[in-house]
Amino acid sequence: MLWNIFFLSLFALVTFFGLGPVLMADGVPKERFFTAAIVVIIYILLSILYKKIVFRK
Repeated sequence: MLWNIFFLSLFALVTFFGLGPVLMADGVPKERFFTAAIVVIIYILLSILYKKIVFRK
């Protein structure tokens, strides 16, 4: 249960601080794409880590 809350908090923080700049940025499209790619990579790494920690037997 504690791991679920921890990872939910991490996903919420990545969403807030990662997708906010992507959606609201007034920079060049290249910068927005680069930020979006990094956010997607962080989501993938968090998902893999979550799966390994929470669903281990």
